[in-house]
Amino acid sequence: MSAGSAAVDTLVAVRRARDFIDRNYADPLELADIAAAAGYSRFHLVRAFKAAYGETPGRYLQRRRVERAQELLRVADLNVTEICHVVGFTSLGSFSRLFSELVGVSPSQFQRDAHAAGAPLIPGCYILMWGRPLPRQTPKTATTEKPPAAHPS
Repeated sequence: MSAGSAAVDTLVAVRRARDFIDRNYADPLELADIAAAAGYSRFHLVRAFKAAYGETPGRYLQRRRVERAQELLRVADLNVTEICHVVGFTSLGSFSRLFSELVGVSPSQFQRDAHAAGAPLIPGCYILMWGRPLPRQTPKTATTEKPPAAHPS
């Protein structure tokens, strides 16, 4: 195997890991789960991921969760605690600290500012039911029906 194909294989593997995180960010993820998705050991994944993306898989997961929380704080009719749990955090304190560190304001202040700007709210019950990404499903059959022909009057 050449050095070029090894580099491509590494990029493919870390991309699989990143895609796995993006699909499952709201679930309790362990580094071993992410590494298994990439087909790497935990330690090799951390090194390869950081070389490719400039941050560890754990930090990427945290940032992804905070980005999703920002989106929900803007548009959902849920309180900060509910959003904290919807995006995968188990501790409100850890969520608030990390959110403030990455965004620059507390989640509560971010939500107040977003709502003051007049963002439309999505009912909380809808977010709780449909807010997590679902696995893609392919249609069983494709229909090719033509629309009914217009009748001249």
